This record gives sequence, C-alpha cells and structure tokens, in this order.
Amino acid sequence: MVKIAVAGGSGELAREVIDALRVTKKHEILVISRAQPSVEPQEGLRYCSVDYQNKDKLVDVLRGVHTVLSFINQSVDHENASQKALIDASIAAGVKRFAPSEFGCVGKEDLPFWAGKIEVQRYLEHVNKNGKVLEYTLFQPGMFLDYLASPTKTAKYVTPLDTFFDFQNRRAIIVEGYEDAFMCFTTVGDIAKVIAKAVDLDEWPKFGGIQGSRVTISQVLEIGQRIRGPLTVDKVKFEDLATGNLKSSWTLGKKHPSFTDDQVVELEAMLKIVLIGTLLSSAKGAWDVSDAFNRLLPDFKFTEIEGFLSDAWEGKP
Repeated sequence: MVKIAVAGGSGELAREVIDALRVTKKHEILVISRAQPSVEPQEGLRYCSVDYQNKDKLVDVLRGVHTVLSFINQSVDHENASQKALIDASIAAGVKRFAPSEFGCVGKEDLPFWAGKIEVQRYLEHVNKNGKVLEYTLFQPGMFLDYLASPTKTAKYVTPLDTFFDFQNRRAIIVEGYEDAFMCFTTVGDIAKVIAKAVDLDEWPKFGGIQGSRVTISQVLEIGQRIRGPLTVDKVKFEDLATGNLKSSWTLGKKHPSFTDDQVVELEAMLKIVLIGTLLSSAKGAWDVSDAFNRLLPDFKFTEIEGFLSDAWEGKP
C-alpha cells in the first residue's frame, strides 16, 4: 500500500481514476484541489484544499506521498504555475514519482490549446537534467474512444465530446491522402484501470503510451459504416488546414463543458481550432501513441473499438 495524491481531483477524468484506485482497495488516496471539498471523507479517501502557491503548506500536504497524479486543468492554470509548483513541492516532499496532466497524444504542435502540456513536459525534463530527482511518466492513451459514441455518455463522469468522426449524423471529415494514418483509441474506463495498475509497477516509462485499439483512419470509417450504415465523408486538404482554412460542409457541435451558454462566439472559434488541430495532428501520426503500458501490463484486456461502438450505438436512430 502506498499513499497517492490526486491533484485537480474534482475533474472528470480524475474522478474516474479515483474510482478505479478505490476499487483496488490497496492505497490511501489524498485528493487535493483549490476548492473546499464538497463531500465527506470516505474510507481510504481524504480531501484537502490547497493554495498551490503556498509552497510550505503544499510540501507539508505531500509529505509521505509516494505518487502524485495531476489532473490540473491547464486551461485555467496561468503559465502552468500550479502544476510547476506541484512538481517543485513533490520534489521537496520526497515524492517518488509524478504524472502530469497529460492524457492525450504524442505530438501537440498543432494543438495550441495543449501548449501547456509541452511546457510542463519540458519543466520535468529540466528538473531532472542533472539526474533523476522525480520519476515521471506521460500517460498518453490517444483519443478517448468514448468520444466516438457522442452524444451518448459511456463513462461515469467524462463528458462526451464531438470529433471529426460524427457517427450520430453518419458523417466524417478526414485529411485527403492520409487515410492510412494510424490513431489509437482507448476507453476512459480502460485508461482509469491502467493508471490504477500502473501505480503498482516498480518503474515507469517516460512516455507512457496506452493502446486500446490501434487502427487507421480508413479502418475507423469502415467500422463506423458497418455499425451506422453509409457515411458522408468530407475530404479536406492538408495545405488548407496548415493555413487555418477548414473547407468542410460541417464543423464540431456547439458544446463544451468549459464554456457557458453566453460564450457562443468564443466556443465557435475554439472548436474550429480544435477540429483543424486534431485533423492535422492525426495526419502527422500524433495520435499513434506507444504501447509502453500494454507491454508492462500484458494481462490487461483492453476494450476493442468495434465491440465498444457496436454496443454504444445499438438501437440508436
């Protein structure tokens, strides 16, 4: 049994991971966040509100912690100050290892909304430049497979988001000439279980790829057509996307949990950036993550993409 701190513990993915950790009944879990806890402590689970800029207090909170799992929302973490402070406090408190708020793809150059993830990765490299002082891994599960079931919610907490595979409306957008690019898709449930199992491993890889299903874009379309019938596929050009031009007949739906109803204009602009970025990054292979944790956990049975989507779309109009 070890003590695990979950930072940003009120977030959707964090809550999925906390549940998976609790199921193991192996560890003491400390959930830390800026806000005051709104729930009562439970067996093996304790809550603590923190000011990330109060280093002395944060170090005290982290003393005795073996592993820190960060789910800090970088979109509201100005200059990644909170996550950097968490890294510094982890080192000062003697934490063995750390997982930053990653949980996506490999290359993020075309995803400006994830620029903070690159900065945090560089910061971790910097603090370890003269030798390992804090072991860390970048959990990279590719795209959440649950998103391909949108708008159906298939995870307990994680909100379904739209992608360029819109199986509800039987359509998709792909980059012309890149149909054979590989992408990895992993269910939220499998991600949470793998992270819970990873805590028990003796050592973590720096790049912690998690491959639920590794398929080409063409294969995803074929699976979608077997389940949902014929799809209308828009093909856009790489060079248009590279200059910020999206020439498609549709775009992502106007919804996102980080935006309120009165932020329609801001949301529309952001979703265009998201769509262009995910299309470009998919063409470049950024979502083709490694199988590092598959190899470390050879007995783990991942949810296969076609079976998952068949179940998710069964009986849907």
